[in-house]
Amino acid sequence: MHLALYSYWRSSSSWRVRIALNMKAQAYEYRAVDLSRGAQFSPEHRARNPASKVPVLEVEEDGRRRELFESMAIVAFLEERFPAPPFLPGDAYGRARVRALAEIVNSGIQPYQNAAALAFLRERQAGLDLAWVKHFIATGLAGLEAAAQSGAGRYSHGDEVTLADLYLVPQLYGARRFGVDLSVYPTLTRIEFACRELEAFRRAEPEAQPDAPNLER
Repeated sequence: MHLALYSYWRSSSSWRVRIALNMKAQAYEYRAVDLSRGAQFSPEHRARNPASKVPVLEVEEDGRRRELFESMAIVAFLEERFPAPPFLPGDAYGRARVRALAEIVNSGIQPYQNAAALAFLRERQAGLDLAWVKHFIATGLAGLEAAAQSGAGRYSHGDEVTLADLYLVPQLYGARRFGVDLSVYPTLTRIEFACRELEAFRRAEPEAQPDAPNLER
């Protein structure tokens, strides 16, 4: 099997998949898609993902090439194909909790910081985009902080990395980018610190990617 990840260094959705690939110890080829120059709208990329987004995971196996998109679907594929280490707990209630924590980020926070949404707002009223994104990130993180407190251990769910952590760490990076005060989310920042001690998380960080600008190696 050959894996190639179409990614952008600062894309939080791509970041989640990079963590997953690293945690599953799966080597992959990094193929940069420059969102800042609109490369996601090229005919070549639209053929990979009709929604013109990253990430896209290209899987070549048994003489066939398949292209997977949407971070949740890609991570689910990796979980099924490479079950160790697992991203979901062994019990049904635990799995539901972990998926809920991830979805707070995936559907309840990240869409509000999407570049296309912010550009749409910026064109209509200067400054509205920043007020919008800070409000919804802060509101979403408040809910995530409360939800994470019961059941958190070293990580979001006990003492093993789960799907929830793959979604948490990139989101907190995004919150800092937009100037959100994270001091009021002590559970989330404590979990983030524990995650970022792991090599799989460190290698997935934006500044470690080959397309990151102004790298100092």
